[in-house]
Amino acid sequence: MTVKNPYLAERLQDFGTTIFAEMSALAVRTNSINLGQGFPDTDGPNQVAEAAIKAIKDGHNQYPPGLGIESLRVAVSDHQKRFYGIEVDPDTEVLITAGASEALAASLIALVEPGQEVITFEPYFDVYAAGIAMAGGKRRVVTLKTPNYSFDYEDLVSKVNSNTRLILLNSPHNPTGKVFNHQELSQIAKLAVDKDLLVITDEVYEHLVFDGQSHIPISTLPDMKERTLTISSAAKTFGFTGWKIGWAHGPSELLSAVRIVKQSLTYVNGAPFQHAIAEALKLDESYYKNLALDMANKRNILCKGLEKAGFEVFKPSGTYYATVDIRPLGDEDGIEFCWDLPNRCGVVAVPNEVFYDNKSIGKPLVRFAYCKKPEVLDHAVEKLLSLKTAKK
Repeated sequence: MTVKNPYLAERLQDFGTTIFAEMSALAVRTNSINLGQGFPDTDGPNQVAEAAIKAIKDGHNQYPPGLGIESLRVAVSDHQKRFYGIEVDPDTEVLITAGASEALAASLIALVEPGQEVITFEPYFDVYAAGIAMAGGKRRVVTLKTPNYSFDYEDLVSKVNSNTRLILLNSPHNPTGKVFNHQELSQIAKLAVDKDLLVITDEVYEHLVFDGQSHIPISTLPDMKERTLTISSAAKTFGFTGWKIGWAHGPSELLSAVRIVKQSLTYVNGAPFQHAIAEALKLDESYYKNLALDMANKRNILCKGLEKAGFEVFKPSGTYYATVDIRPLGDEDGIEFCWDLPNRCGVVAVPNEVFYDNKSIGKPLVRFAYCKKPEVLDHAVEKLLSLKTAKK
């Protein structure tokens, strides 16, 4: 339970240090393999790093334009056209942000009035809950149910009322690895249109989709482009998570509202890195294909190992993460399990309970990240196999 901070606004009292920071610190203290926080242990493409160095040496070190540099806005627009056939005006419909997290926070603060409701799917990325709270909004959740993380459409419909402002969607989905299919997206889209709701869609894992599945931006569905704000970033696609270069795109009036908030948060950010990511987005299709194939291989290594270790594994269709049920090993509480795991076998994971409003559903579930080198995953699997031996 979060300890109350007497100086923190009441609406934010439920939030403390993020679970990712806590688990990463635990990994350092115990010298454990960190499969908790979702960052790669290798750098992104060398030519992108070189582009950043060149931008610094060329003097691109002062405040960039408020919307972001033109070449990156054009690159985002071209990317959306190339992969999804979406026409985006780089001058009025693209905003560069300090990662997707800032885009999410700025969007929620800009679009949600205090007391209005935001519907999202649990388990949810913790930033969503914090962003809704900062906006003064109220969170309403629809549960994604194991083993395939489907949702009950009637449950979704029942969450909508006259006070609902928007639906916050994440596909491919963190932490489950679910990729929403066309039927599911169509149901969400129809509800948004029928009830005149906005949609914020977080698509940062858009290029990490496996097994022949496809990422479908909800803005491509009928009548959705004019009510959808799409958010993505360079972090997960190019492996430069520390650069914090993200973007939002959508109808000019929606984007203008977000820009007003963004300029009072970071104002602008990452001038030389914006130049580098403009180059990154021009990489050919082979880069994106190999990225997904490589991550799918890493997923397979970890998921097979987790199964051998005795977990029930919910195999993801995308992202960096696999969720397991710990109960086959005789454990019940994911939070206790994760705090104790470094002592038991030298591996760190993240308890999914923190991503749920319905805590009992998430209590036995744990998330492992597989965005690591294969040899690191192999070593982690060796350690995790000791859990099964210990159980015997």
